[in-house]
Amino acid sequence: MLLGAIADDFTGASDLANTLAKGGMSTVQFSGIGHTVPDCEAGVVALKTRSIPAADAVSQSLAAAHWLLDQGCEQIIFKYCSTFDSTPKGNIGPVAEALLDLLGAETAVVCPAFPGAGRRIFMGHLFVGDRLLSETGMRHHPLTPMTDPDIRRWLSLQTAGNVGGVTLDTVRAGVDAMWAAFATEAQAGRRLVVTDAVADEDLMTIGAAIADHKLITGGSGIAQGLPRNFRAKGKLSEMPAELPAVAGPGIVLCGSCSTASQQQVAFYATNHPSFAMDPSALMRGEITLNNVAGWIRDQGTQTPIVYSTAAEDTVADAQARFGRAAVAAKIEDFFATLARHLADTGTRRIVVGGGETSGAVVEALELSSMQVGPEIDPGVPVLVGARNGPLGLALKSGNFGAADFFEKALKQVGQR
Repeated sequence: MLLGAIADDFTGASDLANTLAKGGMSTVQFSGIGHTVPDCEAGVVALKTRSIPAADAVSQSLAAAHWLLDQGCEQIIFKYCSTFDSTPKGNIGPVAEALLDLLGAETAVVCPAFPGAGRRIFMGHLFVGDRLLSETGMRHHPLTPMTDPDIRRWLSLQTAGNVGGVTLDTVRAGVDAMWAAFATEAQAGRRLVVTDAVADEDLMTIGAAIADHKLITGGSGIAQGLPRNFRAKGKLSEMPAELPAVAGPGIVLCGSCSTASQQQVAFYATNHPSFAMDPSALMRGEITLNNVAGWIRDQGTQTPIVYSTAAEDTVADAQARFGRAAVAAKIEDFFATLARHLADTGTRRIVVGGGETSGAVVEALELSSMQVGPEIDPGVPVLVGARNGPLGLALKSGNFGAADFFEKALKQVGQR
């Protein structure tokens, strides 16, 4: 294994794995650590650390880094969301600083940019499409409301040291200019350096400039130029991955309440059976595994969707009545239990919307590793694991994917 990655959630892990696989690296996504390691050039460890206390996130991330280094990795990536999901007490900064210490590195780039999904960094500020991050739906995120688009300022609230920056002008000036900028930041003691990027070409330049960095942090876009570095050293096999064939019934499960997910659910539900799982009804025990599983069976050969995706006021009402953490845990547990039941009773294709929901589902399915296949939409690849035979999955971050994502994903992860 040449390149090791630590992702703070499961959809982020598949997003990064997709980028590396597209770049020509044979890539495997792992659920946690300690598993048997198949032959691969890049390994992506999926954790569920995005919203947990910083001390716990640091501990789990360091354990993952040690495991990856034991596999021979020459470079480590710490991958977080391209919308920098965190809070002023969040763990992105503490994890990055701990990894810097572990690796004995002077500096690490901080770049959540992903132009293909509309995420761009300019003058240290994060844009989503043509809006500052703080003007998007992310400002209402139930766990990590993003109210400041200045990543330098946000990150400085989480870190012990000062946060640096590299402007777009420097990136556009080329690799030599970036080397000089990183050296200046290191001399000034600024170990985490927020770096502008508004186009894929910028990310490729950054990738070349950080070829020898021990630690890289960012969204999946930051990995675009990394396979090329290993290829230039003659270390890639250039052998395409062969995925097992997947065939059988499918299901869509969506726990995300993002604007994109609401559009995707509405689009899919126009032509497919849909079960809206009201959070308050679930908390009151009015929705059970047996009645939902029975409803799915009643749909016969159709491919239904089960979703808790709802408007902000509906979610807020349930959270006010039962508590935010309790509602989130109940929804995750329900989807996890349902997915395991379906996989054990014949379902072979599972498409999941939402980072927390995806993590809960993969853990419930006990998929220690998954092979990475072709891209469905930017940031979302086909994944194939094994549970009672080949099992095809797609794990979609809430904000990712076109309106018809669920339809496309079911077709690409396998066939009926």
